[in-house]
Amino acid sequence: MRSVYNFVIKPIGNRYNNEKIIGDSKLITNTDIYNHEFVNRLAEVVSVPEIGSTNIKPGDEVIVHHNVFRRWNDVKGREKNSKAFFNEDTYIVSEDQIFLIRSGERLRPMKGFCFVQPIKDRDKLTADVEKPLMGVIKYTDGTFDIGDLVGFTPNSEYEFIIDGKRLYRVYSKFITIKYEYQGDEEAYNPSWA
Repeated sequence: MRSVYNFVIKPIGNRYNNEKIIGDSKLITNTDIYNHEFVNRLAEVVSVPEIGSTNIKPGDEVIVHHNVFRRWNDVKGREKNSKAFFNEDTYIVSEDQIFLIRSGERLRPMKGFCFVQPIKDRDKLTADVEKPLMGVIKYTDGTFDIGDLVGFTPNSEYEFIIDGKRLYRVYSKFITIKYEYQGDEEAYNPSWA
């Protein structure tokens, strides 16, 4: 199946990532369908659009928007699927709902996005664990170089867990400053990530 303008994807795993295995037991960490933090964001591309060109290929893994696999309740309390839903194993998404592509071992963000790893705050006079609005570029669309120490505007970051690391997806246009990299900055990755 191919769409004219959109990508056809399928989730890798379940729609929600709300189970942890502890020893021999399974623990359900969340039962609420509203919480976006537990929605799966990892998918596999089944087919690409018939019209237009793209560097995404069938079989590539992609990180998608949290509302793609999400369920919600309408005003009458009826459970509904997202507008991307086609059937339980097939979803149809536009290019702007895809943020990161994995082809083989290589990860690359879509044009307009960078992924920034937060850094530890070493200031003894603050209770903050990480420096606000600062981080190191981990994946780039080419606007910046990997390893650049950057600052971004408030409320422009969106949290993702990618390969066990906590990263912020930031629009490249909201990265406002490139700092001199001192070399002693330490990445902040909490133990729960």
